[in-house]
Amino acid sequence: MTTIHISSKITEWRKMDHPFSSLRLPIFLLVAGVLLFLLVLSRPVAAGPTSDEYIRGYAAATLQRDFQITADSLKVKNGVIYLHGLEASDVIHDRIKTSLAVIEGVQKVVVTREGDVAAQVKPPEFTPEVNVFLPRDLLFNSLLADPRWPHFSVSYQHHQNNDRLENIGSANFGETFSIYRFGGPWGSLMEVGLHAGVFSIFDLAAESRDLVNADYFVAFPLSLKKNNFSAMARIFHQSSHLGDEFLLSDRTQQRINLSYEGFDTLLSYHFPLGFRLYGGGGYLFDRDPSDLKPWIAQSGLEFKSHTAWWNGALRPIAALDIQSREESEWRADVSLRAGVQFENPDFLSRKLKLMFEYYKGRSPNGQFYIRDVEEYFGIGLHFFL
Repeated sequence: MTTIHISSKITEWRKMDHPFSSLRLPIFLLVAGVLLFLLVLSRPVAAGPTSDEYIRGYAAATLQRDFQITADSLKVKNGVIYLHGLEASDVIHDRIKTSLAVIEGVQKVVVTREGDVAAQVKPPEFTPEVNVFLPRDLLFNSLLADPRWPHFSVSYQHHQNNDRLENIGSANFGETFSIYRFGGPWGSLMEVGLHAGVFSIFDLAAESRDLVNADYFVAFPLSLKKNNFSAMARIFHQSSHLGDEFLLSDRTQQRINLSYEGFDTLLSYHFPLGFRLYGGGGYLFDRDPSDLKPWIAQSGLEFKSHTAWWNGALRPIAALDIQSREESEWRADVSLRAGVQFENPDFLSRKLKLMFEYYKGRSPNGQFYIRDVEEYFGIGLHFFL
């Protein structure tokens, strides 16, 4: 009976007459074409690990931005960073090592002071010996296409087949903080941190741009990084709240008191050519409503070109995030984003991204999670660490 009910609702939804029904396939093909276009443009990158030139550029920018150091003796060979003649205190010395070790593709970090004998062959594996509070970077990189990854963003979304909302503005406020970093097993780095974010949507067609839904999210992640492998485990809380003006309108539904805690784990690996693959799963507990099914799964693929356009100021990026939940019979919720990352270490300490967006699946907005299918496309600006 449940299968028949779900199938009939999907069939009914597909037959709905709306002005944008004929655009769904072209829109999907357009987004897929953008992704393919970005991959083709990056073909000049040579196969193999992250290039030494790429690592050196990021290392130089990190030293200049975070430590005001111009490293003329900075060298990179086969993923190993060599920095000779550093004049700094022991604390700064180890902070520099920690900051450089988390750059994508770095295998080892060798830093010597003036007068020290530089390592010639097989430099020792770097294992941090000093605890670092509030480092600027993160061991586990942000998930670019995850609709519920805490960060600052603003975007426009055009929703299809939605009888309540069509043109939506999304404003998200959040951050991921690394609180305490320390040496882990097998020469790895580990850190504890904090996720916190508010994800809100507004009805742009309403006279006062009504707040429709706001989801509050907080988590405590524990992360690990070893070369190109990283992992994160976290305990989190999410609650959902319907906007007052939307609640009082004649288009509203009955408010749902959606709230839960959960635990999940994600594993990530950076491959050659700028690709990243991740996956994991989790379990929800202390659920309201209590009949909310607990198991969730998540996977994704990201691409960040090693070639930047416009004298290194624009870097092509693309990301695919797929989530499945026991609550929705394990149907895939697909989030696709593609665009460019603005880069200039002289005045951009964060990663500003302009991305086109496409989403199809269960609504990520808590008050509407019972909708069978939500589909939208849009464009947004995103700020990540």
